[in-house]
Amino acid sequence: MKVLIIGGVAGGATTAARLRRRDENATIILFERGEHISYANCGLPYYIGEIISERDNLFVATPELFRKRFKIDVRLKNKVVAVDAANKEVHVKNLDTGTEYTESYDKLVMSPGAEPVKPPIPGVNLPEIFTLRNVRDTDRIKTFVDEKDPKRAVIVGAGFIGLEMAENLHRRDVFVTIVEMAEQVMTPLDYEMAAGVHQHLKTKHVEFYLSDAVKAFTSADEGVRVTLNSGKELDADMVILSIGVRPESKLARDAGLDIGETGGIKVDSHLRTSNPDIFAVGDAIEFVNPIIDRPMLAYLAGPANKQGRICANNLVDGPKHEYTGTLGTAIAKVFDITVAATGVSEKTLKKEKIPHKVSITHAFSHAGYYPDAKPMTLKIQFDPENGKLYGAQIVGYIGVDKRIDLIAATIKRGGTVHDLTEIEHAYAPPFSSAKDPVNIAGFAAENVIQGMVDIVHWQQVSERDPEKDVVLDVRTQAEIELGMIDDAVHIPLDELRQRLDELPRDERIIVYCAAGLRGYLAARILMQHGFKQVVNLTGGYKTFEHATMKQSNEDIFEKMHLGQDDIVYSVDPARLQSAGQLVKVDASGLQCPGPIKRLGDRMKELKPGDTIEIKATDPGFRNDVKSWAGMTGNHLLELSDKKGTLIARVQKGSTSEQGFQAVRANKNGLSLVVFSDDFDKALAAFVLANGALSAGKAVNLFFTFWGLNIIKKQKGPRVRKDLMGRMFGAMMPKGSKDLSLSKMNMAGMGNRMMRDRMKAQNVDSLEDMIQSAIEGGANLIACQMSMDVMGVKAEELVDGVEIGGVASFMDHASRSDVNMFI
Repeated sequence: MKVLIIGGVAGGATTAARLRRRDENATIILFERGEHISYANCGLPYYIGEIISERDNLFVATPELFRKRFKIDVRLKNKVVAVDAANKEVHVKNLDTGTEYTESYDKLVMSPGAEPVKPPIPGVNLPEIFTLRNVRDTDRIKTFVDEKDPKRAVIVGAGFIGLEMAENLHRRDVFVTIVEMAEQVMTPLDYEMAAGVHQHLKTKHVEFYLSDAVKAFTSADEGVRVTLNSGKELDADMVILSIGVRPESKLARDAGLDIGETGGIKVDSHLRTSNPDIFAVGDAIEFVNPIIDRPMLAYLAGPANKQGRICANNLVDGPKHEYTGTLGTAIAKVFDITVAATGVSEKTLKKEKIPHKVSITHAFSHAGYYPDAKPMTLKIQFDPENGKLYGAQIVGYIGVDKRIDLIAATIKRGGTVHDLTEIEHAYAPPFSSAKDPVNIAGFAAENVIQGMVDIVHWQQVSERDPEKDVVLDVRTQAEIELGMIDDAVHIPLDELRQRLDELPRDERIIVYCAAGLRGYLAARILMQHGFKQVVNLTGGYKTFEHATMKQSNEDIFEKMHLGQDDIVYSVDPARLQSAGQLVKVDASGLQCPGPIKRLGDRMKELKPGDTIEIKATDPGFRNDVKSWAGMTGNHLLELSDKKGTLIARVQKGSTSEQGFQAVRANKNGLSLVVFSDDFDKALAAFVLANGALSAGKAVNLFFTFWGLNIIKKQKGPRVRKDLMGRMFGAMMPKGSKDLSLSKMNMAGMGNRMMRDRMKAQNVDSLEDMIQSAIEGGANLIACQMSMDVMGVKAEELVDGVEIGGVASFMDHASRSDVNMFI
């Protein structure tokens, strides 16, 4: 038997090696148009990022190995240009010599793979624009990065490869901007799962544009300009096109073989094409999805390898071995997180109009009491009647791979959510929990099927009818201080049974907690106390918050500039002086105004263009250094927080005095130092503040020492304090309602009389005035040094108050035409 194989890598090379193991006497010729027969496609981005340091490690097998060990005739740089199916011949072109020849066959295996999509965008062929599909592409990109030392790259397309390239270029100190046409990255994921990826990318300072696309590429100074449909223009040193791939089916189409609706080569369950003597494997074939019975493609190495083995068996044994399809199980590392999916997504189930339910759960990678337990989010899709699993998605840090594999194996054998509850796993605290995250996902879905609880999704909560739905938050007080769903009623879970009368029985109640478990418990309590319309928010507030917050991350590199010291600065290059010396200052342990004073003293000694890197542990320094730099005409280049140590880089400007003058020339504001906590003086401060806001002025109130009591929460959270802090707390007012009049207080009677009089005269309460000022845009600044001295914690202050120091106030004061002390 003479077998010709078109294409190497996963599908073709596996077919050839397996065929030799099955038939020692077969004549096997493998044509590969490239320079390599078998290489690690999935490892290419990591070689560019230098995680894989040796290029040779990418090669799985060499032509020499195939010739010597397997007696396979490997012909590199030989391209099959046509298939004559009627005469069972292929026409081949030697790419080195240009000569052409024919080769006959008994059986033909096609493994042409897929090609990157390169849309007809103007300028798409500029030399700075790359695609990544093979070793040659990889060499071009790595050589460019090594030799040109690019500082900014644009990646078009946010699929698995695009995000892997983003991470690896980021690792090479290239600032990355991603442009994605869809409303999310990684389109195999459902939106709320991708939202978790979006938020993680933000923590890595990756810029990305969603729901936008490239309109044109044009040459720019030392690079390329990328114009988006939105009109935004991005300048870059290089561009990676990662828009996607499509099956290379032209050769098969020209040979008269059937092509499926997806554009792939149509094969039967034995991997035969419409011609019984021609087989096809790998990225180019179309096959039936085993879950929804629809044709699909899969650009994955695992299925291609399995297809190669089955194809070789059928070449020897005849059509006996069946390929049952793939679930499309995929996984990717995206910076610190792992993202995985298997089966059919919710969006596909909706598109195909397949009835389904969805459950989202949050769990930890291993026992929470063992160190370094990391969170993961699991989403599963299943049949609402019998619980048959359709698909799953997981986003987490550790152990994502083994969980997606467990679920994929269950789906592959037609398993259900009930099977997930019974999965047996190896348990010890460093590796898992007694209830593994996969078990928990099964438990939650089983509860839905059994009618223990009904669920709603974040979209339904966002679109709810306030006239018909009551949203119930059962988290703790401390949790809701960090955010909650608008108009939600707050009743902590442990108080729910005692406060049932506060909830209507004729309206639907949407219960939620942080992750879903306490919401489920609350729903069970309500249902068993006669509440008929109760649903739980699947995934809880964590999923809701991720999905409803801003997803994209634009313009973060708008003012990025590479200094002569090879440091990337966040400042407008037009304002940046040539980089001079770098001076390091350690202000750790100093309280306000110590860090700012030390920064100012050292800055006086420097020349324009010199930079100070200063470390501080005073939390107020975060705002102070921003204000000080803007106020003095110097440039804040970078500000980071490393485990509580603030590190700022500030460059001295050449026109510091002009900076002051520019500020003073545009004065229009009111700045108040509020030192007293007398009730009447607090009233005066906020009457002035709201009046100034009404007049269009910028308003800043700086609360120091006793004035801090005005802006305390009336019922503040429990916070840990030292002895002196507790003593001060016991002696001072708990909030604005406990303040005393400066005169005629009469043991508190004066305060009550004043409030009654204000109410009778339709004067807003002090608390309403404070809220009005905040909503009106007033800046309320609490003095960090006063807070430290008097034992006041940030958690005790009303929402909307900034923590700052003297520099923060002086910045605002320098911009004001009215400054007052109360």
